[in-house]
Amino acid sequence: MTSLTNLGVKAIADGVAGGEFTAVEVAEAFNANVAAAAALNAFIVTTPEHAIAAAERVDADRAAGKALGLMAGVPIGMKDLFATKGVQTTAASHILEGFVPQYESTVSQKLWDAGAGMLGKLNLDQFAMGSSNETSYFGDVANPWRRNDGGNAKLAPGGSSGGSSAAVAARLAPAATGTDTGGSIRQPAAFTGISGIKPTYGRCSRWGIVAFASSLDQAGPMARSVEDCAIMLEAMAGFDPKDSTSLDMPVPNWSTALNGDLRGKKVGIPREYRMDGTDADILKSWEDGIAWLKDAGAEVVDISLPHTKYALPAYYIVAPAEASSNLARYDGVRYGLRDLPEGAGLQDMYAATRAAGFGDEVKRRILIGTYVLSAGFYDAYYTQAMKVRTLIQRDFDAAFAQVDVILAPTTPTAAFGLGENVDDPLAMYLNDVFAVPASLAGLPAMSVPAGLNSQGLPLGLQLIGNRFDEQGVLNAGLAIESRAGFTAQPEKWW
Repeated sequence: MTSLTNLGVKAIADGVAGGEFTAVEVAEAFNANVAAAAALNAFIVTTPEHAIAAAERVDADRAAGKALGLMAGVPIGMKDLFATKGVQTTAASHILEGFVPQYESTVSQKLWDAGAGMLGKLNLDQFAMGSSNETSYFGDVANPWRRNDGGNAKLAPGGSSGGSSAAVAARLAPAATGTDTGGSIRQPAAFTGISGIKPTYGRCSRWGIVAFASSLDQAGPMARSVEDCAIMLEAMAGFDPKDSTSLDMPVPNWSTALNGDLRGKKVGIPREYRMDGTDADILKSWEDGIAWLKDAGAEVVDISLPHTKYALPAYYIVAPAEASSNLARYDGVRYGLRDLPEGAGLQDMYAATRAAGFGDEVKRRILIGTYVLSAGFYDAYYTQAMKVRTLIQRDFDAAFAQVDVILAPTTPTAAFGLGENVDDPLAMYLNDVFAVPASLAGLPAMSVPAGLNSQGLPLGLQLIGNRFDEQGVLNAGLAIESRAGFTAQPEKWW
């Protein structure tokens, strides 16, 4: 029998339901992998007892003949941005170290209701701000992949959902939750050779997720196959009256409707994404993707998204502006860290707490956000960025009048080394150049593995769909997945 930790979401759920193995056996196998992988630093907190307890409930329900949920018997990793009742939730920041919520986020509760169990809380960039998982207070996450040049330099797993991507790629979890504000599901998925989808903005509730940029943040699944992502997204999605931006729409049965036959579909190739200096391996994988979609029956159409070049600068005004507002709640008064120098007043406490609690990247974005929202610069920066965001949305609307889905690279490079870009924030921000436009427009977008580059590292292809058309994105992803035949996995060194 295949090792249980090599199985994905569907295989585990089907095997448990069919009695091939028990949910407890699955949980124990993954708990053992998690315990043996400390070198990856993917988890901030491990919760083996949670995984076992959930598995015991599933096994009892099966024995009693009860109907099992979509995720029954599947242990998952939970990004440490989701509030989990009774389990520390830090957003990978010192300012929230030791904070134990007395409530459960809507998304995590939906997953537990569907029969999933929690292996632990996954590491991430602090407050989800970063593209390499190097801004975490709890240390860098290491990508399980290494270059094939004989060196043993540790690589970045992407960010901000780097703990999630590393855990799934290294078989520490069959799937994990991620959040995507400007590419934080798709970029780490591409860097580690897994799949991940950011659904339409509002499809998954934001209630109970530590906020970064409220008009952009969206939860989504990360797993090793398109079908597993579809199953998990069904469990996560749905209307939530506690979230004012939640979509009041029924959740489709994406997994059962999966179909990689794209006859009659049109795929758009945006000419603006062919940027100078893009890695040759990335461009080759893009050409491969175009050929695969043609083979699946799709018609390829050249399209223009003329305001693409303004997406990244607009994002790095809008997102920090919202972050500076959202992070004002961390003041040392009600929860989390409190740094109170002797004889200090209230303002001194605020300053000391934030100076000690926030990392450099978080401080940088708060300063940028506060600046662009200030009275003298609001119209010059924030108002202009919001106008650009509208133009980007209109570009996509015009494109989707011609095509059904858009194909582009997920990232401009494969995974880079830890420490390579840490002193150059602009180089780090450029990692999101292909991912940010879909985020600004609130569109569903997915990364699927496309193959390995010349250094033996995974590359991802990105599929962007019209709002509410997760099915179209998943179907195109399935068409690529079935033709790419990506079965490579990292050699174990940890």
